[in-house]
Formats: sequence, structure tokens, C-alpha cells
Amino acid sequence: MKKRTVAITAAIVIIAGAITAFILVNNSLGNKVEIESVIPEQAQNSGAQKEGTANAAAAAAAVTPEQLNGTWNIAEPSKVYWSVTTSKETVNFVDPSVKGTWKVNLEDASAMTGEGAVDMSALDSGTAQRDEHVKGADFLSVAEFPEATFTVKSFSEMPKEWTEGTAVPVQLQGTLTVKGIEKEVTFDSQAAYSGGELKLSGTTTVTFEDFGLSNPHSIVLSTENNLEVRLELVLKK
Repeated sequence: MKKRTVAITAAIVIIAGAITAFILVNNSLGNKVEIESVIPEQAQNSGAQKEGTANAAAAAAAVTPEQLNGTWNIAEPSKVYWSVTTSKETVNFVDPSVKGTWKVNLEDASAMTGEGAVDMSALDSGTAQRDEHVKGADFLSVAEFPEATFTVKSFSEMPKEWTEGTAVPVQLQGTLTVKGIEKEVTFDSQAAYSGGELKLSGTTTVTFEDFGLSNPHSIVLSTENNLEVRLELVLKK
């Protein structure tokens, strides 16, 4: 009887320990970063307004080519997000350490240039242990590859006439470099001019294998192979 009691007690301890470990891991793996778009949703939807309403808005707040053309520099509060979808939820990483430029030329899209870089040591998911692992030698090797970069090779044609605060569609095709590995990508984006600032919100999808990374799995959850990269940029002249 005594041996049986000890065995039952040991089983309870093991089960309780497993449950506690699961809860701790579960809490540490949850999403703690919310994506903040630099372009309000109503601005992105405003392109679908009826023609009369859109024309009235344009007449009231037209943006001149002189205001838009020129060299723009990425400024605060710009951010780049990396999102991973697990069997439980989507987990976001945010990196606020962004720099770069966009040379705008509405008359000639082929004359436009753009480039950006993010400091990967600033990558943050809100969980220190998870961030340390992601930045380590087994994954992103941030000590060896401290920056991820994106160089634009071509821009889609953009409208010559803009309305203040109204988003316009733009595609950015170029090279994304992570961990020293290059990948050709296209960012489907929206751009808007407001209050003397140029704002860009865009996304692209890559995979772990694109950059020589293994798809992370654990006993607690599995991970989809795709990663979403999201640009939320504010630029100033």
C-alpha cells in the first residue's frame, strides 16, 4: 500500500510538473506584439469612394508633384514586422531600428530608387528568451549578420495626382537579404502623403528555407513554413 501511495504521489507530481511546464511554455510563446499600420484603414479604403466624392476631396487637398518628388529618408516611428503563424496563433516580431531612403519621381518610375536596412539585434517579440534564441547562432546568427536589407529594383507606375491622406497602390520589386542570403521579392504596398510625410505600408511572403533556416517545431505547437514581412514606414525629406 505504501509503495502504491508513493507511486501515485510521484505520478501526481510528474503530471503537475508537466502541466506547469506547458503553461510556462505556452505563456512564453504567445503573441505579444500588435502590428500598427502607419496608414489608417479609412485612408486605404478611400480609393474606392465614388468619383464625385473623390474629385471633391482632390480639389480640396491636392498634393503637387513638387511636394512628392525628391529624396525621402526613413524616420521614426517606422517599423518592420516579421510574422510567424503557429498551430495556435500568429506571432509577430517588431524591429523599430530602420534606416533607408526612397527617391520619388512621379514622372519616371524607372528613375526611382529605394533601399532600407534593419538592425536585427533590435528584433523584439516581447519575450526575451524567445528573442535570444531567434537571434542566436542556430537561427538568425545576428552577431555575424547584424543587418537585413532590402534594395528596390523597380517600382510600379504611380498616379501623377495625389490627394492628401489618400493611399495609392504601389509595388516594390527587389532583393531582400537576410543572414547574407538574397531573395527576390515583391512588396504589395500602399503609399500616402500626409502632413509633409510620406507613408508606406507593404507586405511580402517568404519561407524559412529562402534564408537557409529550418522551420521550428516543438511538442507544444507546429509552425507554418511561410513568414510575412511587413513594412510600416514613415519618411521625411
